[in-house]
Amino acid sequence: MDYTEQNVRKLVEEVIKSMNLTSTNVNNEKKLGVFSNLNNAVEASDIAFKEFSKISLEIRKKLIANIRKISMEYNEILSKMAHEETGMGRWENKVLKNELGINKTPGVEDIVSEAFTDDHGLTLVERAPYGVIGAITPSTNPVVTIICNAIGMLAAGNAVVFNPHPSAKKVSASLISLLNTAIIEAGGPVNLISCIDEPTIESAKELMCHKKIAIMVVTGGPAVVKAAMNSGKKVIAAGPGNPPVVVDETANITKAAKDIVDGASFDNNVICICEKEVIVVESVAAQLKEEMKKNGAYELTDNQIKQITELVISDPGGPGHEGAANKNFVGKNADFIAKGIGLNVPSSTRLLICEVDKNHPLVWTEQLMPVMPIVRVKDVDAAIDLAVDCEHGFRHTAMMYSLNIAKLSKMAKVMNCSIFIKNGPSYAGLGFGGAGFASFTIASPTGEGVTRARTFTRERRCTLVDYLRII
Repeated sequence: MDYTEQNVRKLVEEVIKSMNLTSTNVNNEKKLGVFSNLNNAVEASDIAFKEFSKISLEIRKKLIANIRKISMEYNEILSKMAHEETGMGRWENKVLKNELGINKTPGVEDIVSEAFTDDHGLTLVERAPYGVIGAITPSTNPVVTIICNAIGMLAAGNAVVFNPHPSAKKVSASLISLLNTAIIEAGGPVNLISCIDEPTIESAKELMCHKKIAIMVVTGGPAVVKAAMNSGKKVIAAGPGNPPVVVDETANITKAAKDIVDGASFDNNVICICEKEVIVVESVAAQLKEEMKKNGAYELTDNQIKQITELVISDPGGPGHEGAANKNFVGKNADFIAKGIGLNVPSSTRLLICEVDKNHPLVWTEQLMPVMPIVRVKDVDAAIDLAVDCEHGFRHTAMMYSLNIAKLSKMAKVMNCSIFIKNGPSYAGLGFGGAGFASFTIASPTGEGVTRARTFTRERRCTLVDYLRII
C-alpha cells in the first residue's frame, strides 16, 4: 500500500510544483482536492463550480478526455491499491472493471438539447447542472465508482464532493488527487472534485445536510440510502440487490454454466449486479452443475453447506427479510472462504456452489462473495416466481438463460428490474461483452436506473412565442 500510494503522492506533488499552485488553492498536505474538514471541501468545490460554469463545452470535453487518459495510465496501480486497502476482490478483475468505467461512461455527448416548434414559435429544452453534488461511494467498487461519477457529473457541468467509504479512504483520496491533476492540465479549476481524508458516518451526514450541496448521489447499502432519503434533498440512490439467475430446459447449458461462473466470480462477486443465486429447472440441474465445475466451480456437500452458511451469514435472510452477510468474508477468494470451514480447495477455484432448498438463507441473503446457492424447481414458471420473491423487490438486476422467447419476455416483465440480462453474464448488462454504456451507480431505489451524465442534470426550458420557426 505504502509504495503504490507514494507513487500517486509523488505525481501530485510534481504537478503542484510545476503549476506553482498557491497554498490557498490546495490544502496544507499538498494533496489536490483532499481536505481535513468537510466544510472546507464543499466551499472549495463551490468556488470551483462557479469557475467551471464559465468554461466552454470544448474545454469540458478535453477535461473528460484527460480524466479518462490519466485514469487508464494509473489503472493497475489504483486497482492494486484498492485490493490491498479493502482486502476485497481480485486486482486483475478490478483493472478490467475500471477500464470499463473509464471507456464506456458517457461524457458530454450525453447532454443533448431538444427543440420543439409549431404554429406558436419555438421552445428550447436544455440540460443544466445542479451545482455541487454530494456523493457517497462504497468500499466494494471504490475506484470505478468515483471515476464513473466524476465523468458523468462533470460532463453535466457539476462539481462533486465525495465522502468515500472509510475502508477505501486512501485509494479514494489518491484517485481524487490524480483526477484533479487531469482537470487542471485540461484547463479546469482545482477542487472541482474533492473529498475529506478521514471520512466517517458523521461526515456523510454533514455532507447530506450542507446547504451548498444541491443533490446527493449515494452508492451503498440500505442504511446509508435511508439516511440520504431523509436528508430533505433530492437523492439519486443505488441500493442493494440480490440478483437471481433462472436457467430453463431450453437453455444452452454449456454457455449458461460458464457465464454464471464468470459473472458470479468476477472480482469475487462484490459488484451489486453479480449473480447471487441460481434457480434451475430440475431436468437440467445436474448437467448445469457439472458444466459449472468444468469452469472453476467447486460443489460443497450438505455438511459443508451447513458449515459455510454459519460462517458467511451473520443475519439469515428469508421471505420479507433481506438478512446480512458476514463482512469478514465479503469479496474474499473462494479458497479463503473454504479454509474457514477447514476445507482445502484448489487456488484456481472461482466459485463454491451449494445445492439447497428454496427457503435456505443463502438464497435470500445478498452475500457479495463467491458462494452460490443453486435451487432446483419443477418448471420455468416456478423458477420465475421464486426469482421474483428472493430478489426482495429491489428491482435491481436479474438474468435468465432460455431460448423460449415467451418465458424470457415474461421474466423480464415481472422482475421489473433496472437491468435484465438474457443469455449472458451479469457484467454484460454494464456493457462488458454487451451493448450499451457503463455505470457503477445503478439507482434502482429512486428510479433513475443505470446512471449517466444526463442523470445529473436538471431540465430547463426557454420559449419564444410566434418566431424562429423556419417552415
